[in-house]
Amino acid sequence: MTKLKVLVPKNSFFCSSQETENKFQTFENFLKWFETKKTKFFSVEQVPFDELDQWSFTPNNHSLVHKSGRFFMIEGVRVQTNFGGQKVWEQPIINQPEIGILGILTKVIDGVRYFLMQAKMEPGNINILQLSPTVQATKSNFSRVHKGKLPAYLEYFVDPTKSKTIIDQLQTEQGGRFLRKRNRNMVIEVNEEVEVLDDFCWLTLGEIKKLLKLDNFVNMDARSVISTIPFVDDSVLDILMHQDLSTLNELKINDKTYNGINTGLILSACSPITKVSSKDQIISWYTSMKVNYEQRVEQIPLSEVANWSITNDKIYNNDRFFTVIGVKVIAGTREVSSWTQPLIKDENIGLLGFILKEIDGIFHFLVQAKVEPGNLDVIELSPTVSCSNFDFLVSNPEAQPPFFSYFLKEDDSNIIIDALQSEEGGRFYQLQNRNMIIVIDKNEELELPDNYCWMTLNQMMDFMRYSMFNIEARSLISSIDINE
Repeated sequence: MTKLKVLVPKNSFFCSSQETENKFQTFENFLKWFETKKTKFFSVEQVPFDELDQWSFTPNNHSLVHKSGRFFMIEGVRVQTNFGGQKVWEQPIINQPEIGILGILTKVIDGVRYFLMQAKMEPGNINILQLSPTVQATKSNFSRVHKGKLPAYLEYFVDPTKSKTIIDQLQTEQGGRFLRKRNRNMVIEVNEEVEVLDDFCWLTLGEIKKLLKLDNFVNMDARSVISTIPFVDDSVLDILMHQDLSTLNELKINDKTYNGINTGLILSACSPITKVSSKDQIISWYTSMKVNYEQRVEQIPLSEVANWSITNDKIYNNDRFFTVIGVKVIAGTREVSSWTQPLIKDENIGLLGFILKEIDGIFHFLVQAKVEPGNLDVIELSPTVSCSNFDFLVSNPEAQPPFFSYFLKEDDSNIIIDALQSEEGGRFYQLQNRNMIIVIDKNEELELPDNYCWMTLNQMMDFMRYSMFNIEARSLISSIDINE
C-alpha cells in the first residue's frame, strides 16, 4: 500500500467542496436566513381545470394547453417497446419542447470559490422554498410570455461578454414524465462585483453538499447543475491518472488526509480506464443497448389514452400511478405574483439507488441502461434501481426490478447516501424519491443483466457531458460528498 500528497489550488472546485466555512455567514445563520424567507406569503390551492386561467382542453380533449401555445402541454402517448416487463401502454405526458436555462453563477472571493444560490418558491415544493440555481427559467419565462419580470442575473448567462463559461451542457428531464425535454445546465464565472439580491446568497460547494443530505432542501434543478461539476480538478486528475491507484490507500490533498471511502471515491473520480472496462468498451456496450432495445412513441389525444379518465378535477388512472391536477398559485417573490397551471401529482414515494463496489482496488457504480417513453435517444443511463412506487414493490416481490432487494437490507453501515429528494416543483406536486447509494462487499459477485455495466465515477462524469445520464442518476451523483 502507498501514500501520495497532492497540492491543489485553493480556488478550485475541489477545495470549495471541502470548505464549509463561509465568510458571509455561519452555516447555522444561513439556515435561519432560509427559514425567514418562508414567512413571505405563498399559497398553492388545488382547483378544477375549468378554473385555470389561460389553460384549457383543446376540442375533444386532445390536450391541455396554455392560451399562448407556449410553456408546456399535457398530451397522451402510446408506447411500444421490447424493454422491461410491460411492452405496450398508454399514458399522459408533459410536452415542453423549449430548452430552458438552469445556471449557477460562481465567483472566487478571498481565494475561495462561492456559488450564488437562490431561495425559490415553486408551487409543487414540499417545503414551499427550496435551494435553487441562480437562474432557473424556461424559454417562455425569459422570453417574457407571462409578461412578468426577467429572471434576476439572466444577463450573465445570455451575454458571453459578461462572464466566463465553465460548464455548458444540455441535460434531459424525467423520461417517464416529459417527452424529450432538455435544459441547458450552466456554471459561469464572474470577476466583477455582483449585487446579492434579497432571496440570494453565496455558498461554498461544501455547504451545498451538506444541504444535499437534508430531505427536500436542494431542488432538482440545482442538483442537476451541481452534478455536472467535476469532483476533482484537472490539477489532481493530471497527477493521479498516472499513478497505480489500485495500491493507494492514503491520499493527502493540501493539508487534509483522505482514507477509506473518501480515498476510494477520489480514486474512482480519477480512473478513466480500469480492469473492468475502458471508455471504448462502455461506448460499445451503450451502442449495443441502443441496437438491442427499441421503442415507438406515438402522440395521441388525451381522450384516447386507455385506462385513464378525465374529470374536471384530475386526469387519473388509479392510486398506483400519477394524476394531473390544476393549481392556483400566489407567490410575491416570483416574476409573476399569481398564476394557475397543471401539475403532475404522485403521492407514492419512489426509489433511486446506486450500488457501489470496490473492484481491483477502484470503486465502481452499477449503472443501468434504461428505456423510458420520453427519452430523446431510446436509452439513457440510470441508477442501479429507479422505480416510482417503493411501497407497492415491497409488497409485490414479483414486480421488483433487479437488485431492488439490496436497498431493503437493514444495515446502516453500508449506506453512503440516504435522503428524500423532491422532483421539480414547477411541474410536479410534492413528488419525492428516496435517494440512496449503498456499498456491497468487494467479494460479492453479482450476475448482471445485459443492460447493466460497472463504471467508475470518472467514466460517469465523462459520459454525463454528452447527455447520457438521466436526471435520476444526476440527482444521486450530485449528492456524493468527499468530505465526511
